Amino acid sequence: MKPIRLMAGFFTVGMWTLLSRVLGFVREIMIAGFLGAGPVAEAFFIAFSLPNLFRRFFAEGAFNMAFVPMFSKKVEANDGAQRFAQDAFVGLGFIVTILTVIAVIVMPALVTLTAQGFRGSERFDLAVYYGRIAFPYILFISLAALLSGVLNATGRFAAAAAAPVLLNVIFVAVLIGTFLFTEATPDFYGINLIWAVPLAGLAQLALVWLAAKNAGYPLKFKRPRMTPELKRLAIIAAPAALAGGVIQINLLVGRAVASGFEGAVAWLSYADRLYQLPLGVVGIAIGVVLLPDLSRRLRAGDEAGGRDAYNRAMEISLALTIPAAVALVVLALPLTSVLFERGAFSSDDTASTALAVAVYGLGLPAFVMQKALQPLYFAREDTKRPFYYAVVAMVLNAALAIGLSPYIGYIAAAVGTTLTGWAMVLQLWLGARGMGDASTFDVRFKTRIWRIVMAALVMGAILILVELLIGPLYGVPSWRYAALALTIVIGIGSYFKLGQVFGAFRLEEIRAAVRRS
Repeated sequence: MKPIRLMAGFFTVGMWTLLSRVLGFVREIMIAGFLGAGPVAEAFFIAFSLPNLFRRFFAEGAFNMAFVPMFSKKVEANDGAQRFAQDAFVGLGFIVTILTVIAVIVMPALVTLTAQGFRGSERFDLAVYYGRIAFPYILFISLAALLSGVLNATGRFAAAAAAPVLLNVIFVAVLIGTFLFTEATPDFYGINLIWAVPLAGLAQLALVWLAAKNAGYPLKFKRPRMTPELKRLAIIAAPAALAGGVIQINLLVGRAVASGFEGAVAWLSYADRLYQLPLGVVGIAIGVVLLPDLSRRLRAGDEAGGRDAYNRAMEISLALTIPAAVALVVLALPLTSVLFERGAFSSDDTASTALAVAVYGLGLPAFVMQKALQPLYFAREDTKRPFYYAVVAMVLNAALAIGLSPYIGYIAAAVGTTLTGWAMVLQLWLGARGMGDASTFDVRFKTRIWRIVMAALVMGAILILVELLIGPLYGVPSWRYAALALTIVIGIGSYFKLGQVFGAFRLEEIRAAVRRS
């Protein structure tokens, strides 16, 4: 995949992910307005997080990180890719079905593990009830993730990237439909939202299954069988699964700490939505496009091409996320206030959520760099070292989140997440230095990175001045959206202009990639 095609694939995935995240924003804004940070909102967030937690463990995390390189190499060598994908599809479905049945039975224990602070309150029973409805989502989304891996490995990014849009379309439609009932209560919103979860998963699976069928991979449900290739897949996936499990333990620790503070689970969830916008658009796009490309290049012995792909992925990801991180820190309060503060969402909720947004923003470049560094390992079928690094990160996160919570409260969970993200990047970077030319930085990256940082910092200073000038308008209902939009436009415009002046990037490269995508 040439650099321009790599960037085109990135922009294809990025644009669909942007649409999904924008709709996700709309969803969260509506949930904040209708539910605020009350017990129904917190129960919904915990219940929805459970299948997503295990999904990252089994699907996008462990399984796909092992499956995509193996499948990509089979596609490159024309060596039974269809048969391998079919066996993996059935095997994954069998395992996740068993997991779903067990999880529904032991849901009270799962909720206790995730949010022990809920025990003894109405939030606990509600989260258990919601969790049993939502958990089957993991079966649909895990199979959809595998099918997305098949599509991405064959250079078809659009359908897989578009699938998450369906989730938010369905959520928004359900919220609007519920709103039309004038007597709608928070409980009514909650039950409608939680039933939308498995429905959305089924819709996502249907979309990517049809796309894979049209691409020549009509995968079917059959009796599972263990083949030598699946055994090898399991051996490679096991360390990645453990690494994924460690990462999810970090999330569990954060939620457990937050559950001890009333409203904190909701505050962190709303803050997570804000920083997940740039993280999803850039980080997911880089990971999705880079892993199969690196796998094919290393299979062909193209170290120089692999190095170029890695450097361009790092370059474009940092060019977009460093300014986003600066903006999240500088504009945390107005962003939270304008987007969420209405209805049941109070000014106190705004202040608490904005603090979490700023802390998460400091870790944004680290979270995205992980997406660019991990494919260096997974493309070589090295899943053990990322596991060891994840264990170190888990211990650090637990020490920070639990140790700091008596002193700084719920925000300790966000502090632990951010510092752990940077610790993980440092480990991945140090470990990759001995992998050969494909894992080294080229002259272009070394030249541009400091210019990107400089352009972002100057943009941050401009945003502070803009906020001082038009900040009072953020509190005026008729002007708040226009004022925030103007601030964001000035920030984006000044950054891209400064980037051109400082030589951080060339807009012609971005335009060419967008046209090709």
